[in-house]
Amino acid sequence: MKIKRIAPAMLALLLLLFAACTKQPAAPAPTTQLPGPGGPSLTVSFDYAKQSGTASNQFAVWIEDMDGKLVKTLCATEFTAKGGYKNRPDSIAVWVSKAMGVSDFDAVATATPKRDTTFTCTWDFMDETGMPAVPGTYRFVVEGTLRWKNYVLYTGLLEIAGESVQGAPEFFFAGEGRQPALDEGAPECGMITNVRAVDKWHNAN
Repeated sequence: MKIKRIAPAMLALLLLLFAACTKQPAAPAPTTQLPGPGGPSLTVSFDYAKQSGTASNQFAVWIEDMDGKLVKTLCATEFTAKGGYKNRPDSIAVWVSKAMGVSDFDAVATATPKRDTTFTCTWDFMDETGMPAVPGTYRFVVEGTLRWKNYVLYTGLLEIAGESVQGAPEFFFAGEGRQPALDEGAPECGMITNVRAVDKWHNAN
């Protein structure tokens, strides 16, 4: 009688041991991060036409998430990044409001081009903390101060490892006192044109 009662327990134990020995190892989890510095990059470029006079020629380029939170500043013109926003609060004000306390202004300061040129900057898929950004949808933004309170924002949505994207402009015209509002026919509206972002990671494969 004792043998009949013990046998089922022993059989169950043997089955558990067999299942443990034949179990396949778990597959490694897929990576959710992109390569770091020295690897693929996203290039943002635009045609820049230098404007005459004051309170113009300022621009910034950055990456933000779909909630509008700044992920990485790629560059900002030196005058503003070096403290000019304190005396001229209209200078790339959208970028300043997002980057204050987030970006290292000295590190992203870029000399304002002295002549018409094609300006280029790159994103290495890292965020402001030095961590790789996860694949997903992001927005690239180019802000240009056209004249005093008048400015333009070029934006485009991009998927990391997706196709190249053309930026679409949105102009904001405003006047104050003796500083008139511009319109779409103003020459300053040609300060930044042909904004584009190209994912070198995708296009290299």
